Amino acid sequence: MHRGVSGFETSGNPGSVVSVTDRVIAVEIGMPVSAVHFLGPAAVFVGDEEMLTFVTASGEAARLPVHGGAILSAASDGKRLVTGGDDGKVVEVKADGGVTTLATDAKRRWIDNVALHPDGAVAWSAGKSAFVRGPKGEEKSRDVVSTVGGLAFAPKGLRLAISHYNGVTLWFPNMTATPEVLDWAGSHLGVTFSPDNKFLVTSMHEPSLHGWRLADARHMRMSGYPARVKSLSWSADGKSLATSGADTVIVWPFASKDGPMGKEPGILAPMPARVSMVSCHPKQDVMAVGYSDGTVLMVRMSDGAEILVRRKAGSPIAALGWNANGSVLAFAAADGGAGLFTL
Repeated sequence: MHRGVSGFETSGNPGSVVSVTDRVIAVEIGMPVSAVHFLGPAAVFVGDEEMLTFVTASGEAARLPVHGGAILSAASDGKRLVTGGDDGKVVEVKADGGVTTLATDAKRRWIDNVALHPDGAVAWSAGKSAFVRGPKGEEKSRDVVSTVGGLAFAPKGLRLAISHYNGVTLWFPNMTATPEVLDWAGSHLGVTFSPDNKFLVTSMHEPSLHGWRLADARHMRMSGYPARVKSLSWSADGKSLATSGADTVIVWPFASKDGPMGKEPGILAPMPARVSMVSCHPKQDVMAVGYSDGTVLMVRMSDGAEILVRRKAGSPIAALGWNANGSVLAFAAADGGAGLFTL
């Protein structure tokens, strides 16, 4: 038997899957969950309505109300968790449980998207408007052609990608220059920069992705999915993009200057259920995968070796997240059934 990265074991039988389900600490959140993030040592499960649930490593849970209605968006950098709600508020939560309302939309519009920048800046959107609040509290806004589909800060510089109908607007909030617009017909939802700042990828309303090489705005069509792609995650080395939307994990290669153009994606972890969530390990060549039947796997990206973390339980996996050093994986199904696995 060979022991590999992060405790993966393979017996030489390619059909064998190691199970660690007996090592998972089960947690019942008691409400539907849309996301999970770590603040310090605590896993924070974002409920669909009003509440966050802080869960310790031993599985002890405590609820914290943050909105007066549905929680529509959430983002975290490990030090703070920022959420947006249908109450028109942008709320920041720290690891000690401190809650601060950062902004309230003047028209009480829904806060559909939030994003965080390493320097402390926060971005959010309401309707067709995107806002950026700098680390010193200064606030700027930009309207785009349609309702904002997604937000992402570039890994270098204070640059915000705003996805919308027929493309993406690239905005430098601290500059007066006209923002660059990357065009492609259709409705663009989620948006992400590659970690090396060379590519931008959006998930579409249709079952496909679209990408651009930022140096020359060259298009990258990434299609062939049977369902809409709702989950994207970059590998630790930034050279691969793992995605949901099929009954396997589709992994697009970004190691070369052309990204995935002219290349076939990798296919990993096939199951008789659709992939609903993907989350790559922050430091190693491993990803967690959640499925529509409630299964959770850990998969080594180099050879497809698998570890079973949770057996199928009906409700789709709606949230996956690693702590900062990748030693703990948290997951939750849409019905609130959740768990913590320590490697």
